[in-house]
Amino acid sequence: MRRISNRALVALAVLAGVVAPSFVVADVSNAAGASTAITALEKLAVKGKAPKTGYERNLFSDGWGEIAGCDVRNFILKRDLKNITLRDSCKVNTGILNDPYTRKVIRFKYGVGTSSAVQIDHVVALSDAWQKGAQKFPPAKRFALYNDPLNLLAVDGPTNSSKGDSDASAWLPPNKSYRCAYVARQIAVKLKYGIWVIAAEKTAMQGILSSCPGQKLPTS
Repeated sequence: MRRISNRALVALAVLAGVVAPSFVVADVSNAAGASTAITALEKLAVKGKAPKTGYERNLFSDGWGEIAGCDVRNFILKRDLKNITLRDSCKVNTGILNDPYTRKVIRFKYGVGTSSAVQIDHVVALSDAWQKGAQKFPPAKRFALYNDPLNLLAVDGPTNSSKGDSDASAWLPPNKSYRCAYVARQIAVKLKYGIWVIAAEKTAMQGILSSCPGQKLPTS
């Protein structure tokens, strides 16, 4: 499958009337009427996992898109870190992350050998999405999923690496107090983009949400 550049993806999305030129936003409104995560979960299709055949990360994007003139990675760092300093109007130089996955306090510093301490997690992993519907998405919609702040969190780098492309049936944040919010975010993303769940994943999500039935869906 041929890789398409970010510039071409944005052009495609604009021509299709899906997005504003500065950032691709999926033209979906599936989350309407699902005020709690447990309610929204029932709206997700349950199917088997498709083969991973053909998956490549760059079929979603060959790099970060932009929001308001800044690359998405730095947009998320500015959103999630505290006490930030900037190298310019966009790029985060230092900051403090209260990591939701581990409850660690991480002092971020931009640079070789230090930036990786904080990674940007795709809450719904791209490979997981690929095997549950995204391989059929048009390029602009995959680009949107890659860059959507709803699907992105600044987190502890090693913990993110340990997650890999796991869904909720295989991996949950070590910080148990964050699991309800984490599962709710996965459900919100899957509902927004029409990504299905497998049976074991739904069961795991139901188990987490049984302790927090009022958990709301995030919107950003």
